[in-house]
Amino acid sequence: MAYITNPLVRHSAERDPEALSRHGKDPNAAIVLLAGDLPVLKAGEPGTGLLPASVLNRLPAYQEQVFLGFLQDKPVIATLVAPEAAELFHDDPDFVVENLRAIAVRDLVPAQELGTLAMAKSLLDWHARHRFCANCGAPTKHAQAGFRRDCAACGAQHFPRTDPVVIMLVTRGDKCLLGRQSRFAEKMYSCLAGFLEPGETIEDAVRREVFEEAGVRVGKVRYLASQPWPFPSSIMIGCAGEAETDDIVIDDTELEDARWFTRDDIRRMLDGVHDEFAAPSPIAIAHHLLREWMGS
Repeated sequence: MAYITNPLVRHSAERDPEALSRHGKDPNAAIVLLAGDLPVLKAGEPGTGLLPASVLNRLPAYQEQVFLGFLQDKPVIATLVAPEAAELFHDDPDFVVENLRAIAVRDLVPAQELGTLAMAKSLLDWHARHRFCANCGAPTKHAQAGFRRDCAACGAQHFPRTDPVVIMLVTRGDKCLLGRQSRFAEKMYSCLAGFLEPGETIEDAVRREVFEEAGVRVGKVRYLASQPWPFPSSIMIGCAGEAETDDIVIDDTELEDARWFTRDDIRRMLDGVHDEFAAPSPIAIAHHLLREWMGS
Protein backbone atom coordinates (compact mmCIF):
# COMPACT_ATOMS: atom_id res chain seq x y z
CA MET A 1 0.00 0.00 0.00
CA ALA A 2 1.13 3.52 -0.74
CA TYR A 3 1.59 6.27 1.87
CA ILE A 4 1.80 3.92 4.88
CA THR A 5 5.54 4.28 5.59
CA ASN A 6 6.90 7.51 7.05
CA PRO A 7 10.41 7.34 8.56
CA LEU A 8 10.23 10.85 10.03
CA VAL A 9 10.54 11.53 13.73
CA ARG A 10 7.33 13.52 13.49
CA HIS A 11 6.68 16.93 14.91
CA SER A 12 3.27 17.60 16.49
CA ALA A 13 1.25 20.41 18.04
CA GLU A 14 2.56 19.44 21.51
CA ARG A 15 6.22 19.84 20.58
CA ASP A 16 8.55 22.83 20.25
CA PRO A 17 6.47 25.77 18.91
CA GLU A 18 9.60 27.51 17.60
CA ALA A 19 10.89 24.56 15.57
CA LEU A 20 10.01 26.10 12.22
CA SER A 21 11.60 29.47 12.95
CA ARG A 22 14.73 27.71 14.21
CA HIS A 23 15.11 25.17 11.41
CA GLY A 24 13.37 26.92 8.50
CA LYS A 25 16.56 28.65 7.35
CA ASP A 26 18.86 25.67 7.91
CA PRO A 27 20.87 25.17 4.67
CA ASN A 28 20.96 21.43 5.42
CA ALA A 29 17.17 21.11 5.71
CA ALA A 30 15.23 18.92 3.31
CA ILE A 31 12.35 20.65 1.53
CA VAL A 32 9.12 18.93 0.50
CA LEU A 33 7.79 21.38 -2.10
CA LEU A 34 4.22 21.52 -3.37
CA ALA A 35 3.08 23.81 -6.17
CA GLY A 36 -0.61 23.94 -5.31
CA ASP A 37 -1.31 20.25 -4.71
CA LEU A 38 1.46 18.95 -7.00
CA PRO A 39 4.75 17.79 -5.44
CA VAL A 40 7.97 18.92 -7.10
CA LEU A 41 10.48 16.06 -7.30
CA LYS A 42 14.15 15.76 -8.09
CA ALA A 43 14.30 13.54 -11.19
CA GLY A 44 16.08 10.21 -11.01
CA GLU A 45 15.73 6.41 -10.95
CA PRO A 46 14.03 6.74 -8.56
CA GLY A 47 13.78 10.43 -7.87
CA THR A 48 13.17 12.06 -4.52
CA GLY A 49 10.67 14.42 -2.95
CA LEU A 50 13.26 15.60 -0.41
CA LEU A 51 14.83 18.61 -2.11
CA PRO A 52 17.87 20.60 -0.97
CA ALA A 53 17.13 23.86 0.84
CA SER A 54 18.67 25.76 -2.09
CA VAL A 55 15.50 25.04 -4.12
CA LEU A 56 13.83 27.86 -2.19
CA ASN A 57 16.17 30.31 -3.94
CA ARG A 58 14.33 29.58 -7.21
CA LEU A 59 11.04 30.79 -5.75
CA PRO A 60 9.90 34.42 -5.61
CA ALA A 61 7.74 33.64 -2.56
CA TYR A 62 5.97 30.85 -0.74
CA GLN A 63 2.54 30.73 0.88
CA GLU A 64 3.07 28.41 3.86
CA GLN A 65 5.64 26.29 5.63
CA VAL A 66 5.30 23.46 8.15
CA PHE A 67 8.03 21.77 10.15
CA LEU A 68 7.36 18.05 9.60
CA GLY A 69 10.08 16.63 11.84
CA PHE A 70 13.50 15.07 11.47
CA LEU A 71 14.89 12.48 9.09
CA GLN A 72 18.21 11.15 10.42
CA ASP A 73 18.70 14.45 12.32
CA LYS A 74 17.97 16.50 9.19
CA PRO A 75 15.01 18.91 9.57
CA VAL A 76 12.26 18.42 6.97
CA ILE A 77 10.19 21.45 5.95
CA ALA A 78 7.00 21.27 3.86
CA THR A 79 6.61 24.35 1.67
CA LEU A 80 3.55 25.47 -0.29
CA VAL A 81 3.89 27.73 -3.33
CA ALA A 82 1.27 28.95 -5.79
CA PRO A 83 0.20 26.45 -8.50
CA GLU A 84 1.73 28.59 -11.24
CA ALA A 85 5.17 28.16 -9.63
CA ALA A 86 5.20 24.68 -11.19
CA GLU A 87 6.12 26.43 -14.46
CA LEU A 88 9.53 27.24 -12.96
CA PHE A 89 10.35 23.51 -13.04
CA HIS A 90 8.54 22.19 -16.12
CA ASP A 91 11.39 22.86 -18.54
CA ASP A 92 14.13 21.71 -16.20
CA PRO A 93 15.09 18.05 -16.80
CA ASP A 94 16.38 17.81 -13.23
CA PHE A 95 12.84 18.13 -11.83
CA VAL A 96 9.46 16.43 -12.19
CA VAL A 97 6.10 17.97 -11.22
CA GLU A 98 3.42 15.30 -10.79
CA ASN A 99 0.32 14.49 -8.76
CA LEU A 100 0.76 12.30 -5.69
CA ARG A 101 -1.34 9.43 -7.02
CA ALA A 102 0.77 9.15 -10.17
CA ILE A 103 3.96 9.40 -8.11
CA ALA A 104 2.88 6.30 -6.17
CA VAL A 105 1.68 4.34 -9.22
CA ARG A 106 4.81 5.08 -11.25
CA ASP A 107 7.32 4.58 -8.38
CA LEU A 108 8.81 8.03 -8.97
CA VAL A 109 10.24 8.16 -5.42
CA PRO A 110 11.28 5.47 -2.93
CA ALA A 111 8.29 3.88 -1.19
CA GLN A 112 9.36 5.19 2.22
CA GLU A 113 9.06 8.79 0.98
CA LEU A 114 5.39 8.46 0.02
CA GLY A 115 4.20 8.79 3.63
CA THR A 116 6.23 11.97 4.06
CA LEU A 117 4.79 13.43 0.85
CA ALA A 118 1.29 12.47 1.99
CA MET A 119 1.84 14.14 5.35
CA ALA A 120 3.08 17.32 3.68
CA LYS A 121 0.23 17.44 1.18
CA SER A 122 -2.45 16.91 3.84
CA LEU A 123 -1.04 19.54 6.20
CA LEU A 124 -0.48 22.17 3.52
CA ASP A 125 -3.94 21.56 2.09
CA TRP A 126 -5.41 22.03 5.58
CA HIS A 127 -3.63 25.38 5.95
CA ALA A 128 -4.86 26.52 2.54
CA ARG A 129 -8.47 25.68 3.46
CA HIS A 130 -8.51 27.05 7.02
CA ARG A 131 -7.45 30.68 6.72
CA PHE A 132 -10.47 31.81 8.76
CA CYS A 133 -11.81 30.82 12.15
CA ALA A 134 -14.77 28.44 12.11
CA ASN A 135 -15.90 29.93 15.42
CA CYS A 136 -16.02 33.66 14.62
CA GLY A 137 -14.90 34.10 11.01
CA ALA A 138 -11.77 36.16 11.75
CA PRO A 139 -8.44 35.36 10.02
CA THR A 140 -6.32 32.68 11.70
CA LYS A 141 -2.54 32.56 12.07
CA HIS A 142 0.00 29.78 11.69
CA ALA A 143 1.17 28.40 15.09
CA GLN A 144 3.12 25.51 16.67
CA ALA A 145 5.45 25.19 13.66
CA GLY A 146 2.43 24.59 11.41
CA PHE A 147 0.49 22.07 13.49
CA ARG A 148 -2.09 24.60 14.68
CA ARG A 149 -3.85 27.76 13.56
CA ASP A 150 -4.87 30.35 16.16
CA CYS A 151 -7.57 32.98 16.09
CA ALA A 152 -6.51 36.25 17.75
CA ALA A 153 -10.09 37.52 17.75
CA CYS A 154 -11.79 34.82 19.85
CA GLY A 155 -8.86 32.72 21.09
CA ALA A 156 -9.95 29.52 19.32
CA GLN A 157 -7.25 27.00 18.42
CA HIS A 158 -7.66 24.90 15.28
CA PHE A 159 -5.83 21.63 14.61
CA PRO A 160 -5.25 19.68 11.38
CA ARG A 161 -8.08 17.28 10.62
CA THR A 162 -8.15 13.80 9.17
CA ASP A 163 -11.44 12.42 7.87
CA PRO A 164 -12.07 8.74 8.71
CA VAL A 165 -13.40 6.60 5.86
CA VAL A 166 -14.50 2.97 6.16
CA ILE A 167 -13.63 0.76 3.20
CA MET A 168 -14.87 -2.80 3.31
CA LEU A 169 -14.70 -6.07 1.46
CA VAL A 170 -18.07 -7.69 2.02
CA THR A 171 -18.23 -11.44 1.40
CA ARG A 172 -20.86 -14.16 1.40
CA GLY A 173 -19.46 -17.64 1.11
CA ASP A 174 -17.15 -17.77 -1.91
CA LYS A 175 -18.20 -14.47 -3.43
CA CYS A 176 -17.48 -10.83 -2.64
CA LEU A 177 -19.30 -7.57 -3.29
CA LEU A 178 -17.62 -4.84 -5.35
CA GLY A 179 -18.94 -1.69 -6.97
CA ARG A 180 -17.83 1.01 -9.36
CA GLN A 181 -18.32 4.73 -9.70
CA SER A 182 -18.41 6.54 -13.03
CA ARG A 183 -15.08 8.25 -12.26
CA PHE A 184 -13.25 4.90 -11.93
CA ALA A 185 -10.81 3.70 -14.57
CA GLU A 186 -12.36 1.60 -17.29
CA LYS A 187 -13.47 -1.86 -16.11
CA MET A 188 -12.32 -1.25 -12.52
CA TYR A 189 -14.45 -2.43 -9.59
CA SER A 190 -13.49 -1.78 -5.98
CA CYS A 191 -14.57 -2.20 -2.37
CA LEU A 192 -17.44 -0.05 -1.17
CA ALA A 193 -16.44 2.89 1.04
CA GLY A 194 -17.88 5.89 2.84
CA PHE A 195 -17.20 8.49 5.50
CA LEU A 196 -17.65 7.68 9.17
CA GLU A 197 -20.44 9.84 10.61
CA PRO A 198 -20.50 11.59 14.03
CA GLY A 199 -21.46 9.27 16.89
CA GLU A 200 -21.00 6.15 14.75
CA THR A 201 -18.81 3.11 15.34
CA ILE A 202 -16.61 1.74 12.58
CA GLU A 203 -18.72 -1.43 12.48
CA ASP A 204 -21.99 0.47 12.14
CA ALA A 205 -20.51 2.72 9.45
CA VAL A 206 -19.63 -0.39 7.43
CA ARG A 207 -23.15 -1.76 7.79
CA ARG A 208 -24.83 1.55 6.98
CA GLU A 209 -22.71 2.35 3.92
CA VAL A 210 -23.13 -1.10 2.37
CA PHE A 211 -26.90 -1.03 2.87
CA GLU A 212 -27.21 2.54 1.58
CA GLU A 213 -25.14 1.94 -1.53
CA ALA A 214 -25.98 -1.66 -2.42
CA GLY A 215 -28.98 -2.71 -0.31
CA VAL A 216 -27.05 -5.61 1.26
CA ARG A 217 -27.31 -6.29 5.00
CA VAL A 218 -23.99 -6.91 6.80
CA GLY A 219 -23.55 -8.73 10.11
CA LYS A 220 -20.11 -9.46 11.52
CA VAL A 221 -17.43 -6.82 10.83
CA ARG A 222 -13.73 -6.97 11.65
CA TYR A 223 -10.91 -4.47 11.21
CA LEU A 224 -7.99 -5.43 8.97
CA ALA A 225 -5.69 -2.47 8.20
CA SER A 226 -5.57 1.27 7.56
CA GLN A 227 -4.03 3.62 5.01
CA PRO A 228 -3.49 7.39 4.95
CA TRP A 229 -5.17 8.74 1.80
CA PRO A 230 -4.05 12.32 1.13
CA PHE A 231 -6.87 13.34 -1.25
CA PRO A 232 -7.10 15.68 0.54
CA SER A 233 -6.70 14.13 4.02
CA SER A 234 -8.42 10.88 4.95
CA ILE A 235 -7.59 7.71 6.83
CA MET A 236 -8.96 4.62 5.10
CA ILE A 237 -10.10 2.07 7.69
CA GLY A 238 -10.03 -1.30 5.97
CA CYS A 239 -12.57 -3.87 7.17
CA ALA A 240 -14.03 -7.24 6.26
CA GLY A 241 -17.78 -7.71 6.53
CA GLU A 242 -20.00 -10.78 6.29
CA ALA A 243 -23.15 -10.27 4.23
CA GLU A 244 -26.47 -11.61 5.52
CA THR A 245 -28.41 -11.02 2.29
CA ASP A 246 -27.74 -11.50 -1.44
CA ASP A 247 -30.03 -9.12 -3.30
CA ILE A 248 -28.40 -5.93 -4.54
CA VAL A 249 -30.33 -2.66 -4.75
CA ILE A 250 -27.99 0.02 -6.15
CA ASP A 251 -28.10 3.63 -5.08
CA ASP A 252 -27.37 5.10 -8.51
CA THR A 253 -26.40 8.46 -7.03
CA GLU A 254 -23.42 6.70 -5.39
CA LEU A 255 -22.63 3.79 -7.69
CA GLU A 256 -22.73 3.08 -11.40
CA ASP A 257 -22.85 -0.65 -10.71
CA ALA A 258 -22.40 -3.26 -7.96
CA ARG A 259 -22.24 -7.04 -8.25
CA TRP A 260 -21.01 -10.24 -6.64
CA PHE A 261 -17.69 -11.64 -7.86
CA THR A 262 -16.40 -15.20 -7.54
CA ARG A 263 -12.93 -16.10 -6.31
CA ASP A 264 -12.01 -17.00 -9.89
CA ASP A 265 -13.09 -13.52 -11.02
CA ILE A 266 -10.96 -11.88 -8.32
CA ARG A 267 -7.94 -14.06 -9.08
CA ARG A 268 -8.04 -13.06 -12.75
CA MET A 269 -8.67 -9.40 -11.89
CA LEU A 270 -5.66 -9.30 -9.57
CA ASP A 271 -3.55 -11.00 -12.25
CA GLY A 272 -4.75 -8.47 -14.83
CA VAL A 273 -6.14 -11.11 -17.20
CA HIS A 274 -9.91 -10.76 -16.72
CA ASP A 275 -11.72 -9.97 -19.99
CA GLU A 276 -14.40 -7.75 -18.40
CA PHE A 277 -13.23 -6.43 -15.04
CA ALA A 278 -10.13 -4.92 -13.38
CA ALA A 279 -8.97 -4.74 -9.76
CA PRO A 280 -7.96 -1.53 -7.94
CA SER A 281 -4.34 -0.41 -8.20
CA PRO A 282 -1.85 -1.99 -5.76
CA ILE A 283 -1.29 1.46 -4.23
CA ALA A 284 -4.82 1.32 -2.72
CA ILE A 285 -5.94 -0.57 0.36
CA ALA A 286 -8.85 -2.07 -1.62
CA HIS A 287 -6.37 -4.11 -3.66
CA HIS A 288 -4.86 -5.55 -0.48
CA LEU A 289 -8.25 -6.34 1.07
CA LEU A 290 -8.91 -8.46 -2.01
CA ARG A 291 -5.53 -10.18 -1.72
CA GLU A 292 -6.13 -10.89 1.96
CA TRP A 293 -9.44 -12.59 1.10
CA MET A 294 -7.70 -14.62 -1.59
CA GLY A 295 -4.97 -15.63 0.86
CA SER A 296 -2.13 -14.06 -1.11
